[in-house]
Amino acid sequence: MAPHESAALYDHDLELSDEGIDATDVHNIVPIKGTGQPNRSEAEAAVKTLISYTGENADRSGVLETPKRVVKAFDEWFGGYKIDADGLLSKTFDEVEGYQDMVLLRDIPFHSHCEHHMAPIVGKAHVAYMPKGRVVGISKLARVVDAFARRFQIQERMTEEVAQTIERVLEPAGVAVVIEAEHHCMTTRGIHTHDTVMHTKHLSGVFREDTNLRREFFDALR
Repeated sequence: MAPHESAALYDHDLELSDEGIDATDVHNIVPIKGTGQPNRSEAEAAVKTLISYTGENADRSGVLETPKRVVKAFDEWFGGYKIDADGLLSKTFDEVEGYQDMVLLRDIPFHSHCEHHMAPIVGKAHVAYMPKGRVVGISKLARVVDAFARRFQIQERMTEEVAQTIERVLEPAGVAVVIEAEHHCMTTRGIHTHDTVMHTKHLSGVFREDTNLRREFFDALR
């Protein structure tokens, strides 16, 4: 779906509710790594069991190394649990020569996985904030998106996690996050609705209060 099509789905002149997900609930979603965490060999054995469950011969040469490959892929797909998202934004710059306008990084691609079916979520994020005297390197915004994408996710929570991390660390005048993604848990299984895209958004501070700024943000996504 083209950016202008997705932006049209958001009415920036609507009255906005103050309801949202509690920041403490979102911030505290972290993996619990206790003594019960399986080791690599146990993880590979679990994958082999799933291969056998499908009816495939798990000892066939073509899939013999698959458990090792899958576990290695998991290390990459779910590496976000090892990333300190707050720390990514710790280095800021205050030599902005009086810049007092919106900072927007759009079309940030990401790949995640649905926590309900472990199916891929593929999409892009648009992140904006209104700085108050200091800014962060733009690549760090993309890294924050990546840190939360590489975990088991639902899109609503990921939207809140990205936005609230920026709010908490940078303390800007406002934050706007829009995420649009295709969920393979409904396009490749179940209802099989192809070419459907889910849209979520988070607006806070001046992006929630200022209608003109909100319009400027959504217009920039067209």
